[in-house]
Amino acid sequence: MPNQLSMKSKASFKSHPIHPMLVALPIAFFSGTLVFDILTLLDIGKFHSTARHLTIAGLIGGAMAAVPGIIDFIYTVPPKSSGKKRAAKHGMTNVAVMLLFGAALYYRTNTEDFSLNILLIIEVISMTLLGFAGWMGGTLVYRNQIGVDPRYANAGKWKEVYSEIENNRIILDTHEDLETNQMQLIHASGRRFVLARTEKGLVAFDDRCPHRGGSLAGGSMMCGTVQCPWHGSQFEVNTGALKAGPSKEGIRSYKVEAANGKVVIVVQ
Repeated sequence: MPNQLSMKSKASFKSHPIHPMLVALPIAFFSGTLVFDILTLLDIGKFHSTARHLTIAGLIGGAMAAVPGIIDFIYTVPPKSSGKKRAAKHGMTNVAVMLLFGAALYYRTNTEDFSLNILLIIEVISMTLLGFAGWMGGTLVYRNQIGVDPRYANAGKWKEVYSEIENNRIILDTHEDLETNQMQLIHASGRRFVLARTEKGLVAFDDRCPHRGGSLAGGSMMCGTVQCPWHGSQFEVNTGALKAGPSKEGIRSYKVEAANGKVVIVVQ
């Protein structure tokens, strides 16, 4: 069966987002730092050097994970959505974790008679923040479906194109690869639209669900109805009318003209 991603990650390998693959590195290394410092405090062994090296490894792993994470934040998470705010908090919390562990490393390295208790306080605070960041990251995946691959019958491969709005019109070169119940995400002059094909022909509508800003292009469409992947709001794609909540309002639909192999979306 063809596949379609809810919001396809720009930083991925064979459709697998890279950011979730790398986050295990800082989590494991920073956790190890705390564990070995606790063992040292309990006088089970002298693990100062081990904890120091684990901190360095965690900072490197965190930097590696941050790169695809930033790419996903900019290009994958839907703009003006609750997911975007959550992703921003997720990123800033992780930055705070990196800064705290970096400060702890500096203190450990540059203080001859450093206090293990001070290090443990910093590390416990950092790990608490890391857990909070992980909670938000899990919400982005499991609730907001960022980079997740939900399949529905005949969804087709993910289609995404870039264009411009000129004279209140978006002109696209082709639409022949769109089959019934398939959608295409259109980026045009900083706005996002969906071009889709129903049993009655081509339709266009805003990509943003009014409820929490979920991407409708990443949802599912059947029998002229599109369903938001985040909370299940449903809209009639020809008119934009609301069919089912939790959204309290419908979406805006646009006139579509097709001729000579081109599609024109009128966005007045």
